[in-house]
Amino acid sequence: MDTVDDVEAPTVDVARDALVSTLVEALGDGFVTGEVHPGVDVWVRVAADSWLAAGVALRDRCGMSYFNFLSAIDWKPSPYGRDMDAQVDGPEVSEPGPMEWGTTGGETRFQVLARVHDPVSGLGITVKADLPDDRPEVDSWIPAYAGADWHEREAWEMFGISFRGHPNLVHLYLPGAFEGNPLRKDYPLLARRIKPWPGIVDVELMPGDDEASEEGDDA
Repeated sequence: MDTVDDVEAPTVDVARDALVSTLVEALGDGFVTGEVHPGVDVWVRVAADSWLAAGVALRDRCGMSYFNFLSAIDWKPSPYGRDMDAQVDGPEVSEPGPMEWGTTGGETRFQVLARVHDPVSGLGITVKADLPDDRPEVDSWIPAYAGADWHEREAWEMFGISFRGHPNLVHLYLPGAFEGNPLRKDYPLLARRIKPWPGIVDVELMPGDDEASEEGDDA
């Protein structure tokens, strides 16, 4: 009997390749690139001005009726180094490295991304778009997927990305007068300079653990 290690990964994925081909046909020059990992998943990157068209094509032509999530990524290396991430890094700030992107690459600091699925076939796809660094904005996906409403509000609040056509871009978590976007890499999380991230400091013993420790020491 073959084990999991003995089973070779497929080299062709007809269904996922067809997804990419459909988007290429629907978007034309608005399709930037795609990457298929046969038997695993598929990612595509589209032009920002084709973002909504990609959502509509995925819904109407690819059977992707289930909206999973929408969010954003700031690929800018933190100018603060990792001194706010772990005590072991110390207070010194290192020079930020070059910008690096994930699957399907990128050309700008900000990317918007979304995930949708076909509940019948079980296939899903992640779609991304590069946004301008100086004024990141893109069309709302609400005309394609009404569930994007909440997600776009979060991305607007946390990353400062505007969604054209969104009916109500207002804060979800932060006070209305709050300034800044906490998930941008150049936003200083000053509170963490005073109080380390949970999990970095020593964790308190659970009730009874201290007694067991003392008994072990006595032994």
